[in-house]
Amino acid sequence: MPVKIQVEKLDASHFCVRVIEGVSESTHHVTLDPKDQARLAGTTIQPEELIRKSFQFLLEREPKESILSRFDLSVISRYFPEYEREIKKRLS
Repeated sequence: MPVKIQVEKLDASHFCVRVIEGVSESTHHVTLDPKDQARLAGTTIQPEELIRKSFQFLLEREPKESILSRFDLSVISRYFPEYEREIKKRLS
């Protein structure tokens, strides 16, 4: 069953992400520092796309229920050291 990832921008650095899988869903509040946005995605990729691709990356490695409900995007690389290299590749 395909997973749907909805990213809603709350303000310049705060986002609400809903991961919908069939009748089940999870909600996550994500913070994205503009410096991390620039470093990971450059200036042409929208923050929402970076976050969506980051959730795709996470969902390939763990179920939605295991993803933190509130986190800063930069912490992903603490759990998955390959994250930054992989996300840059996916966005290029």
